[in-house]
Amino acid sequence: MRRATLTRSTAETQITAAINLDGTGRYQMDTGIGFFNHMLDQLARHSLIDMDVSAKGDLHIDDHHTVEDCGIVLGQALTQALGDKRGIRRYGSCLLPMDDTLVRVALDLSARPYLAWNLALPTQKIGTFDTELVREFFQAFSTHGGITLHVDLLRGDNSHHIAEAAFKALARALREAVETDPRKTDAVPSTKGTL
Repeated sequence: MRRATLTRSTAETQITAAINLDGTGRYQMDTGIGFFNHMLDQLARHSLIDMDVSAKGDLHIDDHHTVEDCGIVLGQALTQALGDKRGIRRYGSCLLPMDDTLVRVALDLSARPYLAWNLALPTQKIGTFDTELVREFFQAFSTHGGITLHVDLLRGDNSHHIAEAAFKALARALREAVETDPRKTDAVPSTKGTL
């Protein structure tokens, strides 16, 4: 059963996330942040990972804690759902076009978190959403998911398109990496024998 449900409660946020790695991309997002819900919808839909996220955060301050903590919880849920990572492909990548934008994401479910970030958003806001929070989510997700994650903007002018392309590319790369490799269903994909 490649599923996980986690709850994280702090003085700033209360978040519950449930994921199913073998889903169909079904999603239910309730973070209180419209644009962020839209990005998480894309992450679930294009990864084919079922995701339910419910977050209550200190939005009267700003969106930062809620976005970052959702990344933490989803990363931890991914780690739990993957278990010993036996049979997965481990690596994934995607070159994703969206109108004016082209984003490349490559990742390794290595248990060695690292974020290489080369994605500048030209505006400070998308609606009321602070664009710097896109990186905060990716950083938290990478760190707590144990993911080596490279994100590169190859071209793009529109902040909404750039952010959305990044989430979709992450989703497609993640879909590839968590899939079961039919040639090695019982093996951990590492010469070390563990990840």
